[in-house]
Amino acid sequence: MKLLIVIPALNEEQSIESIILRTDAARKYICSNTKVTSIEIVVVSDGSTDNTVKIASQHSDKAKLIVFEHNRGYGAAIKEGWNSSSNADLLAFLDADGTCDPNFFVILCNSITEEGADIAIGSRLSKESKMPLVRRIGNTLFSILLSFVSSERIKDTASGMRVIRKSVLNAIMPLPDGLNFTPAMSARAILSRNVKVIEKNMTYSEREGESKLKIWKDGKRFLFVILENVFLYVPYKIFTLLALLCLLFAGVIMANPVSFYLQKHFLEDWMIYRFLVADVSGLIALLLLSISSITSNVVHFSLQAKQTRKKNILHYLFEHNIAIFISMLCYIIGSLLIVNSIWHRLTTGLTNEHWSRYITMIFFYVAGAIFFLTYLVNRVLELVKDRLAYFESLQK
Repeated sequence: MKLLIVIPALNEEQSIESIILRTDAARKYICSNTKVTSIEIVVVSDGSTDNTVKIASQHSDKAKLIVFEHNRGYGAAIKEGWNSSSNADLLAFLDADGTCDPNFFVILCNSITEEGADIAIGSRLSKESKMPLVRRIGNTLFSILLSFVSSERIKDTASGMRVIRKSVLNAIMPLPDGLNFTPAMSARAILSRNVKVIEKNMTYSEREGESKLKIWKDGKRFLFVILENVFLYVPYKIFTLLALLCLLFAGVIMANPVSFYLQKHFLEDWMIYRFLVADVSGLIALLLLSISSITSNVVHFSLQAKQTRKKNILHYLFEHNIAIFISMLCYIIGSLLIVNSIWHRLTTGLTNEHWSRYITMIFFYVAGAIFFLTYLVNRVLELVKDRLAYFESLQK
């Protein structure tokens, strides 16, 4: 079993020699304590303008050197290093700043071979870690965000020391070229549901030289890449949350008019504004739930077709035949609200129906359309899925 270790480096002249020597020295220890039989080390200089290339080239007997003439990004360097070898079984990377111990690859490799992990991550958030407080807080916040939308949790979403089973690489690609490479991998791995991730606490030292990480700039990138993957794999969770917030807002807006009506049995004209706002908010909530249902279907048959899909409330509201019944019920309720008004208009040419009934009628009519049209779209998606499955079977 071959292990390929990539060391991406950008202006790391203070630490590059040390990390090459330490990683090379760890070869025997790794091979003696894991199922790894051979190790290849690749250093990728990502457009370095200092003496990083010169120093690394002096150790060509220990590590292969790849040089980017211009900066292409942390992730691009790692991917180029991985692509440089075609026969590795395990792919790994290690930051060049001297913060991580190469011997820890033993624990990560054993997590792959003995515990069945697809990705093994070295977590820098142990009690003994010397990670700066600001970065520790940032990692914790990203971890909480991912935990909110996933049943799994990764404490250190941006760890720079990992081992990946090569066979699972296609399941997490494509990954970005920049420093957001690691949080993107973390998000995609735990949200895809096909990849088993194991995290192990490791020691983490102060880096040598100046950090390339810009807290606010890269923090925003990390956040956006996590959100991108959330929308890729579980968009319905975000849309459903927004829908619930809209419904809550509508409920709060309508609490006073409803309470007033129950006590006085009439509504005052100023309450029309609350009715209109609640009407819009409620319809936006239903649209968000509709989008949740549709995107959930799209994600399932395009990315998770081999997995059994759990039926939730969205399924029964927008995909099951119950959706047709709900749609018809909405139209019936909406019609009953104004049936007297229509009759009076036809028989007398006048109507004195209260405005609240028409506003409520509009809500039910539009809601009925949303339920019915979403049901139709989901039926179309089912037909497309079956058609694609048929073509796929012909190719086998």
